[in-house]
Amino acid sequence: MTDQSQMPNSDLLDRVLVLEMVRVTEAAAIAAAKLIGRGDEDAADAAAVEAMRASLNKLYIDGTVVIGEGERDEAPMLYIGEKVGTGEGKAPKIDIALDPLEGTTITAKAGPNALAVLAIAEEGNLLNAPDVYMDKMAVGPGYSPDIIDLDKSVRENVEAVANEKGVSPADIIVCVLDRPRHEKLITELRKIGCGIMLIPDGDVAGVIATTDEDTTVDMYMGSGGAPEGVLAAAALRCVGGQFKGRLLFRNDDERARAAKWGIEDLDKIYDLKELAKGDCIFAATGVTDGSLLDGVKKLRRGVMTTESVVMRASSGTVRWVKGEHRT
Repeated sequence: MTDQSQMPNSDLLDRVLVLEMVRVTEAAAIAAAKLIGRGDEDAADAAAVEAMRASLNKLYIDGTVVIGEGERDEAPMLYIGEKVGTGEGKAPKIDIALDPLEGTTITAKAGPNALAVLAIAEEGNLLNAPDVYMDKMAVGPGYSPDIIDLDKSVRENVEAVANEKGVSPADIIVCVLDRPRHEKLITELRKIGCGIMLIPDGDVAGVIATTDEDTTVDMYMGSGGAPEGVLAAAALRCVGGQFKGRLLFRNDDERARAAKWGIEDLDKIYDLKELAKGDCIFAATGVTDGSLLDGVKKLRRGVMTTESVVMRASSGTVRWVKGEHRT
């Protein structure tokens, strides 16, 4: 076995920042998959968290969790600021954004599009987004810069994308989280005549869907967790697309939390490269079947199969990985 501590730095980065990340998301997905349809969101999330943490701590990295399961006093593991890996002070310093189980409710109910998700970048290149809501808008690659704008109306944004595609606004399909807070947004889109793909959970998968023509999704709109916004931005940095995000605060406690993590302009609209800069890696493994990835399957003779995707911004490479795991 190769001693990772003796590997040249460039080889180490390739190994750790790409292929090893798939192993981490695979471990979390397999752990969560054992609880699909069991109705216990907390147990599924805890299983994924424990498996992802154990996998990260086997790697020769000097990693810091910047997007995690909460702050230290709120989460027993993978909290914001937690150090992971065996190379503290020696290995390359990397920032980690993660969601061991994106779609806890989906998993508990055996619904589609649950994922184990991870994004990493060089130190200081991922926004330390507080655990608040974020107003989000995204499109896939191929459009003029700044085609979308959170300061413009829903109609203006839809018409801008439709004009550039050369279609009617009624031909645009928008992905939206199915939440009561989106009733006004859905009503506006209906008035325009758009098709709306409502998803029960998993807005990282919803944003990524804009990059895949097979999904037919043109745009993503609506509010969701700010940490998930950073994860989605990391994915778009790798494959192309545009993302706009603005933090939403419901009370003074959330504003104070943002200040704690260094957020000074509370009304700032973040662009893609302000959320995820430099060379970043995004990896995801399907937990349940979805538009992006197949879920974990348990076959005969103790074999489990997984499907994952791993992307790298510096090369624009997208790798699809199918795994067989013998237990």
